[in-house]
Amino acid sequence: MQVSTIPPESAVLEDAVGVVHRPAEGPVRIVSLVPSLTELVCELGLADQLVGRTGFCIHPRDIVRKVAKVGGTKDVRMEAVRALDATHLIVNIDENRRETVDQLAAFIPNVIVTHPCASEDNFGLYRLFGRIFDRDAAAGRLAADLAAALDAARAAAVSLPPERVLYLIWREPWMSVSRDTYISATLRAVGWETVPPGDASSRYPEIDWQAPALAQAQRVLLSSEPYRFRASHLDEVARLSGRPTALIDGEMTSWYGSRAAAGLRYLVRLRERLAAA
Repeated sequence: MQVSTIPPESAVLEDAVGVVHRPAEGPVRIVSLVPSLTELVCELGLADQLVGRTGFCIHPRDIVRKVAKVGGTKDVRMEAVRALDATHLIVNIDENRRETVDQLAAFIPNVIVTHPCASEDNFGLYRLFGRIFDRDAAAGRLAADLAAALDAARAAAVSLPPERVLYLIWREPWMSVSRDTYISATLRAVGWETVPPGDASSRYPEIDWQAPALAQAQRVLLSSEPYRFRASHLDEVARLSGRPTALIDGEMTSWYGSRAAAGLRYLVRLRERLAAA
């Protein structure tokens, strides 16, 4: 059994861009511009310290509905954030614009930049947040749960036949994900290998249904986000691709943080169900 753990407490608290952080002192006021990390903040017991979030931060619903909205992940309302007098800002390299973060950094003293690229990266994320915000015990519980989920995912990847999939995130234009995304890595953990859909320089490339690479796909997965694919799209995609199609919960593949373990378990169940069918 391969078990992963949070790095030791002696490790440096360094974020995705190399900034070293210290444990927070005094009152903490957090603004999160990343939906999945807003959920993580709440899961760590920091809901009372969360003062701002985006309109896309929708989980956990009963908590975030009471938290001030500051715009979207990319169109942030600067003055709305300034009014919250935040001590910490949580952002992500993929989801937030650098120029926006730079402007916010002018008046928020602590900016935590994240960039998880695979399920295993959540261990470092848990530790970073746990140590900064004095939530080590809660972070440890999340890490133990993720370690168990990763073991189950690896077992499923071994027991089920490997399968190449095309993962769709948008329609008109049709778009997919490159192999260096968190989504692709999460699928790979359970034995689903994403096919190269086109332009290797783009993380979220448009696809050409006639491209030779797509012939490698054995199945097409239609995500629920950011485009909300529905059952009505399954026949259309089956005609275009000539492959079996299935809907997939995009939050379970792309939301890192506290949802990572649940996402892996969901993917194992989905793989088993589709394989049996």
